[in-house]
Amino acid sequence: MHSPSTSSSSSRSLWQLFLVFLRLGLTSFGGPAAHIGYFRHEFVARRQWLSEQAYADLVAMCQFLPGPSSSQVGMAVGIFRAGYRGALAAWLGFTLPSALLLMVVALSVLEDAHWLSGDVVHGLKIVAVAIVAQAVWGMAASLCKGLGRQIVMAAAAAAALLLHGPFVQLAVILAAGAVGRILLVAAPSSGMERLPLALSRRTGLACLAVFFLLLLGIPALAALFPQPWLMETSIFYRVGSLVFGGGHVVLPLLQAELVPSGWVDKDVFLAGYGAAQAVPGPLFTLAAYLGVVMQHGPNGVAGGLLCLVAIFAPSFLLVAGLLPFWDEVRRNRHMQAVLAGVNAAVVGLLLAALYDPVWTSAIHGGRDLLVALAAFAALVWLKLPSWAVVLLAVLATSLTGLAGLA
Repeated sequence: MHSPSTSSSSSRSLWQLFLVFLRLGLTSFGGPAAHIGYFRHEFVARRQWLSEQAYADLVAMCQFLPGPSSSQVGMAVGIFRAGYRGALAAWLGFTLPSALLLMVVALSVLEDAHWLSGDVVHGLKIVAVAIVAQAVWGMAASLCKGLGRQIVMAAAAAAALLLHGPFVQLAVILAAGAVGRILLVAAPSSGMERLPLALSRRTGLACLAVFFLLLLGIPALAALFPQPWLMETSIFYRVGSLVFGGGHVVLPLLQAELVPSGWVDKDVFLAGYGAAQAVPGPLFTLAAYLGVVMQHGPNGVAGGLLCLVAIFAPSFLLVAGLLPFWDEVRRNRHMQAVLAGVNAAVVGLLLAALYDPVWTSAIHGGRDLLVALAAFAALVWLKLPSWAVVLLAVLATSLTGLAGLA
């Protein structure tokens, strides 16, 4: 039985965790690669909740999993801080801003409402360039020491840029792990700190069992009882369970599931597709938009919440299920060699993402480059908080846009 002071301390911890992730959810623009950069700045550099190595190993684990990797990293950080309730607090804080914004867009899109100017959106994309560049800079310095790791990083970046498909990222990580196991020298396990985790393996196994039970059971129930809410849940849970590659992959797959079957009008879907690129937080929150605009079954706010929970539930179950085993796995001598290759590949994937889509979608001229360089300098050398850099970059882009500068 917990004492009142213990309960109060736990509540404060959860509230603090929620507020930290809420701020990240309001300011983390630019997609999964940028989110990983924002998280690193907040939890490794600023708050020192995790070491660089522990954070990189955590990112590596989430890259192996289907679903939104940046959201999964956030859930794992929440578990480290406050158990499963911490994962829920972290997910709510990071997800609510974009989910609510996309619900508002869904309710107004048929009226052709334009709630965000082009200059503001463009400024947010430029900030993402600086955020991802900062992450690549810091992680490369720590995780890519030595020629072998640098070669793995460069090869992973080249593969990500030259090859296309939903399983390219997974294939790159698997190949890098194999190379690491054979060629890279692992650090002694005694040099690795333990992850701040005290979760039951039994509970982890239960979460994995529930994940597979729902993956098989919901489609079976939807086939036996073709109720619209069950069919919606089946679509979004299945997509959240089986999609590798993050948000940029899930959007076209949801379109293939929902538009031809008549669940969502094509033009309405495309309007949400565009809005999802402009809001902060995970792209998987497009599910909230789609749930609102559904033409069959639950729609409106109830439909949005149903689809949002369904698409993120697999990520919660997978992260909560695997984390109790991850610390022992990562401390194994052979696994450390694998992770050395995987971590170098993760930096390479971030480097590739820095160019495409982050750089190519944001830097269109000298003005954009100057704003990006200034934002990078503000983050790396002036040590300004990321939210302040976001505001300054958007202001600079909007002012120069009004002035007609090229």
